[in-house]
Amino acid sequence: MYSVGVVTLLQLLWEHELPSSFVLVTLGLFLSLVFLCRRNQRHQDTPAHLPRFFLFNTFTFFRRRYDFFVWGFQVTGQRLFQFRLLRNNVVVVSGEQGRRDFFNAKGLDLQEGFVILSGALPIIHGVTTGLRQQRVARIYRRLANAQRSERLTELIPEILNDGRRLLQPWEKAGTLDPFDRIYELIFQATVRCLTCTEIADDPEIVARLRQLFDKVDRGTTPATVLFPWFPSSAMVSKARATKQIYDIIVNAIKVREQSGVSHNDNLQLFLDSGDEMSTIAGFMIGLVTAGARSTGNTASWLITYLGCHPRWRDEARAEVENLISSHALDTISACDSPLQSSTALSSIPLTAWESETPVMDMLIRETLRIAQPHTAMRRNVGPETYIDGKVIPTGTLVVYPFSDVHLNPALYPDPWRFDPTRPQLQADSAYVGWGGGRVTCLGSRTARLTMKLVTALLLLDFDFDTVDENGRIADPHPIPNWNDDLACRPVRGQFFLKHKSLDFPCGRRSPGTHPL
Repeated sequence: MYSVGVVTLLQLLWEHELPSSFVLVTLGLFLSLVFLCRRNQRHQDTPAHLPRFFLFNTFTFFRRRYDFFVWGFQVTGQRLFQFRLLRNNVVVVSGEQGRRDFFNAKGLDLQEGFVILSGALPIIHGVTTGLRQQRVARIYRRLANAQRSERLTELIPEILNDGRRLLQPWEKAGTLDPFDRIYELIFQATVRCLTCTEIADDPEIVARLRQLFDKVDRGTTPATVLFPWFPSSAMVSKARATKQIYDIIVNAIKVREQSGVSHNDNLQLFLDSGDEMSTIAGFMIGLVTAGARSTGNTASWLITYLGCHPRWRDEARAEVENLISSHALDTISACDSPLQSSTALSSIPLTAWESETPVMDMLIRETLRIAQPHTAMRRNVGPETYIDGKVIPTGTLVVYPFSDVHLNPALYPDPWRFDPTRPQLQADSAYVGWGGGRVTCLGSRTARLTMKLVTALLLLDFDFDTVDENGRIADPHPIPNWNDDLACRPVRGQFFLKHKSLDFPCGRRSPGTHPL
C-alpha cells in the first residue's frame, strides 16, 4: 500500500505542473472529504438521542422507568440511546454485546452512578457518599469477612430465633400482606447480619429503623434526586429520617465502646480492626438499605409465588423436611409445636443450606428474574470507552435495565410466567440476578441464606395460599410492577396471603395434604 496524505498529494500535483488554483481546489475537496468522513464516523459512533423534550424524559425516567426504557428503544430503533438529565448525559444500554461490554468495562464506576441516578441511599457526605476509593475497598473487605462460613454458621440460629419471635403474633389462621409481614422478617434478619447486637436485640429500635428507612424511600422523588440541595418537604423529611438513622447507629457504637463488652457481631469486627465511626456507620446504613430492600422484596415475592403454586410450595417443604431428616433427626422429638421448628433448622449445617437445596435455589433464581426490577447504574470515570460500538465519553452516566435480559421472550419464553424449571442459559450474561461481569452482588451469600431460612420457617409453620381481595386463589399469579423500581409490589389490597398454622411437630405432615 502507498502512503496517502496531504504532503504526498501536493507533491504529486506539483510534479505534474498543474495550475495552483486546481491544486488548491483539490486540496480543499480532500480536506472537506476527510472532515465529513470523520464527522459522519463520529455521528455513527454516538448513541441515538431521544426526540422529546428533556423534562419529559427526565420525569418519565423517574416515574415510569420500565415504560420509559421500552419506549426509548422502540422510538430510536437502536440498542443504545441517550438523553439529557439536567447537566448529565445518560446512555441506556441493551443487547447481548452491550450487556457484556457494560458489565466488564473497567471505567464504569458503580458508586458514582448509583448516587447520582438512584437517590435511594440515605445521603450523609463522607459516610454514605463522597467516599474515597480506599474506604470503599475497606467496606468491601468487611462485607466479605461478614460472610465467612464461620460467621454465617453462627448467624443461622440467631436469624431463626428472630424469625420465630416475629411469627409468634401471627394468628393461627387469617390473611396478611406478605409485602409487609415477610419484609418484616427479612428486615430483622438484615439488621442482625449487618449491624450489632445492641440494635438487633431491641424490637423497638428495629421497628423504628424500619419506619425511618421507609421514610427515606418515600422521600426519594425526582426532585430530591435532581435537586438534593432544594429544601422541599420530601427532602426535609428524608434528611430528618437519615439523621435519625445515623444517630441510632452511632449511639449503638458508643454504647459498645463505653461498655467494653465484646459481642460476636459485625460491629465488633469493625472495632477490632480499628475502623473509624464514619466507616462503620456508612457500612451499616448503606448495606441495610440495599440488603433489606432487595432481599425483602424478593422474599415477599417468593412467598407470594409459592402461595400461587401448590406444587412448588410442597416441593420446597419436602426439601426442608429432607434436610431435617438428614441432618437434624435427633432434634425432631424436642419440637412440641410448629413455632419450635427453628430448633431443628438450627442443627442443619451451612454447607447443607448452600449445597443441598436445589429446589429453593431454582425458586430464588426465578423470583429474581421476574420480580427484581433493577437498573444497573454506572458513571464512566475515564477514559473514553465503547459499548457495543458506541462511544461513551468520560463523565457519561450509563444504565442497563435488567428487563432487557430477564423479560426477553427470546431468552425466556412467556417471560411473566413463574417457571423455576427454565433452563439455566449458558449465553454470556443471559442471567444477571446477582449482577454480572466484573461487578456482582457482594452480599449474595447472606441474602440467599436469609431467604432460605425465612422460607423454611414459614413452610414448616404454616400452609398458605395467595388469594385476591375476594378470597379466591390468585389465578393467574400477581404481576410485578417494574415501574416501581423500589418495591415492584402489587397494588395494595389486591392480593393477600391466606395462612393456617400446621398442627404437626416440626411442621411434619403427610405430603400433599392442604388444610386451607
